[in-house]
Amino acid sequence: MTRAQYVKRYPTAERCQTAVRNYMWLVQHAAPVRLPALQAIRPTSLTFELVQGRHAQPSDLPRLATHLGDVHGATWMNDLHRAQLGAVHVPSTELEVPDYPSSRQKALAARHAAGFLPTTADLDASLALLAQTAIGPAAFYKDTNPRNLLITANAVVTIDFDELTLAPFGYDLAKLIVTLAMTYGPLPANALRDALDRYNQAAAHHHERLGRTDMGQLSAFMSLHGVLTAPYLGRHGYRFRAPNPSAGTGLSDATKDIA
Repeated sequence: MTRAQYVKRYPTAERCQTAVRNYMWLVQHAAPVRLPALQAIRPTSLTFELVQGRHAQPSDLPRLATHLGDVHGATWMNDLHRAQLGAVHVPSTELEVPDYPSSRQKALAARHAAGFLPTTADLDASLALLAQTAIGPAAFYKDTNPRNLLITANAVVTIDFDELTLAPFGYDLAKLIVTLAMTYGPLPANALRDALDRYNQAAAHHHERLGRTDMGQLSAFMSLHGVLTAPYLGRHGYRFRAPNPSAGTGLSDATKDIA
């Protein structure tokens, strides 16, 4: 009996191979992460086992925060303790993990050009926030939004390996929080504090210096994600504006009116 499969297609062979390299790196270094089995590699498509599960919901946030902290802590111990956020990380001859600031500097400039950061002062403030957050031990960013997590009967399964960069601890947790709020509506402030506590505890289990992300840093990450995700409002299930971190749940006043 043939097992159910899912085929993901890519516009170019280069993007397909990047996804393969990202997948292999996660398998090797991000031990707690659960990935669908990769069954076949073709020039512009990948065939995975089909995982039966539902997408993440706000009620999953405590569990997912613990999971992310565990994954990021394990990956730092296995490989990323050698990485620096401001430099490309080269764990092997076949893979380069892009640095944290470079792609986001370009993305913020693009948001400014598209009107999501209306003034030069808004752009400068976002770039300054990006620079201020480029400190501390390196974790990774894998676009952790509700659609990229499948909740099964006994596991959290991570899908979509197209995008992988270095990022500070807590940055991908902030992406999950922002995108959950944009999908399902505002999250209570106590839910964010609980998620951050769980994330820090799981990361610190691997090394004490890894569990130190505070609410100020989480809010800064959320502000950046609010700007970077703003163009997708109305698409991909994002029905709500990014939340306001000054109220404990989202973007700063400078960006909360982004459309």
